[in-house]
Amino acid sequence: NLKFRTGQLARFADGAAVAELGDTTVLVTAVCQKQSGSQSFLPLTVDYRQKAAAAGRIPTNFLRRELGPTEKEILTSRIIDRSVRPLFPPGFCYNTQLVCNLLAVDGINDPDVISINAASAALAVSDIPWNGPVAAVRVGILGEDVVINPTRRQLQNSSLNIVLTGTTQRKVVMLEGEGDRVSLYKVENALSKAVKATQGIIEKIKALQAAVGKPKREFDPPKEPPQEVVDAVQSFALNHVRDILYNTEHDKISRDQALRALGETIVKNVKESLPDAEEGVISSCYQAFVKKVLRDMILDEERRCDGRGLTDLRNISCAVDLFKPLHGSALFQRGQTQVLCTVTFDSLDSAVKSDPIAVMTGAMKEKNFMLHYEFPPYATNETGKGGIGRREMGHGALAERGLKAILPEESEFTTRLTSEVLESNGSSSMASVCGGSLALMDAGVQVKEPAAGVAIGLVSRTDPATGNITDHKILTDLLGIEDYMGDMDFKMAATKTGLTALQADIKLPGIPFFVVIKALESGFAGVKQILEIMSRTISAPRKSMKPCGPVTEKLVLDHAKQSRLVGIGGYNLRKLKSETGVTITRIDEGSFQIFAPNIDAMGEAKEMIEKILEDQREPDLEFGSIYTGRIVEIRDTGVMVELHPKLRPILLHNSQLDQRKVSHATSLGMEVGQEITVKYFGRDPSTGNHRISRKVLQSATVPLIRNLTS
Repeated sequence: NLKFRTGQLARFADGAAVAELGDTTVLVTAVCQKQSGSQSFLPLTVDYRQKAAAAGRIPTNFLRRELGPTEKEILTSRIIDRSVRPLFPPGFCYNTQLVCNLLAVDGINDPDVISINAASAALAVSDIPWNGPVAAVRVGILGEDVVINPTRRQLQNSSLNIVLTGTTQRKVVMLEGEGDRVSLYKVENALSKAVKATQGIIEKIKALQAAVGKPKREFDPPKEPPQEVVDAVQSFALNHVRDILYNTEHDKISRDQALRALGETIVKNVKESLPDAEEGVISSCYQAFVKKVLRDMILDEERRCDGRGLTDLRNISCAVDLFKPLHGSALFQRGQTQVLCTVTFDSLDSAVKSDPIAVMTGAMKEKNFMLHYEFPPYATNETGKGGIGRREMGHGALAERGLKAILPEESEFTTRLTSEVLESNGSSSMASVCGGSLALMDAGVQVKEPAAGVAIGLVSRTDPATGNITDHKILTDLLGIEDYMGDMDFKMAATKTGLTALQADIKLPGIPFFVVIKALESGFAGVKQILEIMSRTISAPRKSMKPCGPVTEKLVLDHAKQSRLVGIGGYNLRKLKSETGVTITRIDEGSFQIFAPNIDAMGEAKEMIEKILEDQREPDLEFGSIYTGRIVEIRDTGVMVELHPKLRPILLHNSQLDQRKVSHATSLGMEVGQEITVKYFGRDPSTGNHRISRKVLQSATVPLIRNLTS
């Protein structure tokens, strides 16, 4: 049962709600400034933080306290933001912050979905203007059964993992998730049940709001521009804007430059005819007019600014094996979106290891495949520092989910795939899926089948009174300008078999479920076309790795030799790595993996390993054989006998010294340096120590005495 509470915690906040599912509890607070800023957008901030105390742990870092946000926290903050942002009223530009505080986690129910519902409840009971509520559920498929809000253990066996946020009238606000090549029919069925499940949660939040919610505060929306300014901008710009948007010879840069230059001219001309008009107002009217012309082209004429039809793809070109020293590489070009992907293999030691708190909240314990997405400023003809922000982290995680389902079940390596966007004009994350699939096949990774991704867009008209969509068009392979001026960015990665990843950014306050189905169908059709084009370059993975690729071997050693290989404090392993670049990783109790960057390094490392083991190699002792050794130490429990200089002294216990009961070896006249004859009985199965006896030889005939010291 999902429970909501309010009015007890964080009462100074504009709105606060506690949501509880099982024993996982999240507190979300909402605070909004009373004064509007100068910005023309909603400055919404969502901070989701995982507290170690919520899981009954202490952070393992040096300071023993929570530090900066982790990747899991950033990705969760993003899905909460995308779930609530579309329902703020138009023109609401007040600085708003949601803080999600994880109070308790049971390791069974993931807190991300609970946080979305708690954020919805907090905004609903607050006085912040918001047209909610929304509700979120996670949907999975176990076998053939659809499961709503599966537990963490159920998710490990689920072929689908999608978080869906819905609002009233069965509308969808946000989608995020992944699948193990799930068919279109199964995805549609699961999403349909997920939308239905959200409606009951919405009704409960509405009841909570009606019972204890605050009246919504009044706010001053931006003033409508004077009609004379609007008319002046349209009269000056109408034909010129249409000429630019209808000109299919324009690319991204030239189109943007032409629209920017026209905007400057329009501002100047309108200012001359209407001296009292503000330049900012004129510029806003111009931007709104350009957006209207572009959307009307698509809705009324089914025409796009680059001349394509609604379902047409941009020109696609692919190339692999670009740089010989790399383990795998590919260049994927779709229109003016260009992505360079490279694959690097390393030892299993390089796998990403999650902290215990992240594991309890849904992260993988160990991850040996990672995709890192980079978006430098030159990709859009800009300057800046670049770096990895929330956007880059989100796009990389989406592309990684899109490829994870096609990887082999077992791998001898840790694989890092880097995706560097060299040019961007829309859908760079889905281009990363395409380029990443090509690069993996070029590197010889035995993928189950190729994967590709495509972005689907939406342009719609709505009824001003009801907000319902009256007309809409679905766009395949979204351009950057269509994403900016459209209503949805629906990213989908799949194989010929089924879905691997999904993400929907929706700007409207919810879209009907049938539009989601149309977008899915268009996405599957687009992916099929892209896969056919990719197969002309490389249709299956290479049979083996490139000559520059790494080499691995398995080394099996008994317990006595393992410590000698490792050395004191791991000295021998560190020496191997520093001199040859070879990494040795323990697989289980009796075996190691030797990872070498190339064949030559493997040969050099094997020579060093043989030398380490040879220099200290113990002689093989035969069970039942008789040996002559020398006493090196006398103890209360027995004597230490050296059978060979390279063999550690073995304890001959007092009970095995003589047929008679012996309390101390000196009673038999034994001294250090004395030679004695013993019989060998192998290793103790519980301790692994050698077992020898002198007592059994006193009544037995001695057929053969082996002197290992001679």
